[in-house]
Amino acid sequence: MSGPLTGITIIEFSGIGPGPFCGMVLADMGAEVIRIDRLSNFGQGNKLDFQSRSKLSLSADQKDPKTIEEIKN
Repeated sequence: MSGPLTGITIIEFSGIGPGPFCGMVLADMGAEVIRIDRLSNFGQGNKLDFQSRSKLSLSADQKDPKTIEEIKN
């Protein structure tokens, strides 16, 4: 989707509260939003979760410093 944020990449680590909603709004405005789920929760989300629209999703061990560095790069 094109919009004023086209070309911007957002990495979303939050799973509850305003974080996913903010990611949804940014994606609606054209940003590429990549949601990082915990390994234990990957694939368990509600398939009808409207806040996940227009987002890429992957799973990572968020407690492993090496993994976090790889995500940042």
